[in-house]
Amino acid sequence: MPTDAGADTGEIIGRRALLMIDFQRDFCAPGGYSDRFAGLEWVRPIIAPARRLLEAARRAGVLVIHTREGYAPDLSDCSPAKLQRSRNAGSEIGARGPMGRLLIRGEFGHDIIDELTPAPGEIVVDKASYGAFCGTNLERMLRGRGVDTLFFAGVTADVCVHTTLREAYDRWFNCVYVADAISCFDPDIRRACEKMIEEEGGIWGELSSVEKVIAGPFSRAGY
Repeated sequence: MPTDAGADTGEIIGRRALLMIDFQRDFCAPGGYSDRFAGLEWVRPIIAPARRLLEAARRAGVLVIHTREGYAPDLSDCSPAKLQRSRNAGSEIGARGPMGRLLIRGEFGHDIIDELTPAPGEIVVDKASYGAFCGTNLERMLRGRGVDTLFFAGVTADVCVHTTLREAYDRWFNCVYVADAISCFDPDIRRACEKMIEEEGGIWGELSSVEKVIAGPFSRAGY
């Protein structure tokens, strides 16, 4: 388990965490799960902004948590409906690809891309689900560190990011959706995911950008 960098500044440091959702090779690299049916043009533009956000979080001593979606080699934790859906999309979970079996834990494609590789001591949460709270100890780790505000980056906007954000909000976490570090296959759906955050006075939290977060909450002055 990691220690919180910058702990000398007090417990305020521990109140914020950055969730890097599913920046895996299977979603972000050639030959992976997503590339088979959606290409990679939707994700390439957010990698550099996500890296700037990650580096700023590290400099500021913000807790960083990476998540990975993946399933057991025998697919015992992948529901028949989810397996059939992936088959319908033309990228069946467990099928063989150039980086190993798609979305299977332990395969090369399951791991985080090189640009966003977790630093020593950063938490990695593996999940056989879309939401990162489902079947994991994520909430316990956050509560144990006094975290009450979560910043979101990752893929895909409409599935794993929004699912995790909604799980978090119902658990009383404050949520900040860093829009230019989040994407999905369809630009219209991406815009809709951003719009949903601000509906009804901010029903799912706050919409922000990488530059705003770096200049504010992730700056030393922001603490």
